[in-house]
Amino acid sequence: MKDNQHPTVQRILEAAMDIFSEVGFNGARVDEIAKRAGVNKAMIYYHIGDKEALYAEVLHNAIGHVADSISVRVEAASTSEEKLLAYVRGFAGAVEGNARMGPILLREVASGGQNLPELVVKDFARLIAIVTSIIEEGKSKGTFIDVTPFILHMMVAGAIVLYKASGPIRAKKANIPDFIRMLDVNVSERVVNEISNLILRGIKKEPEYALKKETKRGVAR
Repeated sequence: MKDNQHPTVQRILEAAMDIFSEVGFNGARVDEIAKRAGVNKAMIYYHIGDKEALYAEVLHNAIGHVADSISVRVEAASTSEEKLLAYVRGFAGAVEGNARMGPILLREVASGGQNLPELVVKDFARLIAIVTSIIEEGKSKGTFIDVTPFILHMMVAGAIVLYKASGPIRAKKANIPDFIRMLDVNVSERVVNEISNLILRGIKKEPEYALKKETKRGVAR
């Protein structure tokens, strides 16, 4: 089993994430990763493996850590609403804390997951499982309506990743309206709060929600 805490392995993983973020999996070269990490190519193969193994390790190291961190945050929260907010904040913190993750994820989405390792698919499945547990708890307590966990996750992840990725565009393009250019460049507390509030408003169960629905059906008949 590889030791990800070994200084050489850490340098390799950091250099690899930089390059995968800059040019994607297909554009990355092991020679360049080795050069940036300050090691010879043989060290990469010895400690981690080929480019596919390196890509899998880089993404697993990032997404797996996100899942671990969010899980701890959610478990520490009390109510269903607080758990959902913890999920949003945890994901936002991960994207803001590692700006390289967004470009890699966007490339994978654009390519239809062409190079997405199965190990990382399992990491994403862990995130979906966390969302599912939050929604199921909220439904059982009459707090949330019935929603699809994957769609909810994509609302969170999509909003945060795209907001972060659009920062340079919003800052540089002259034809961007001023009210957009004035938005925070980073995924700030204000941005996280607005995303959280919009999502909560969408999934919280309104008082007498079911009764209103039945009344509308009655009128239609």
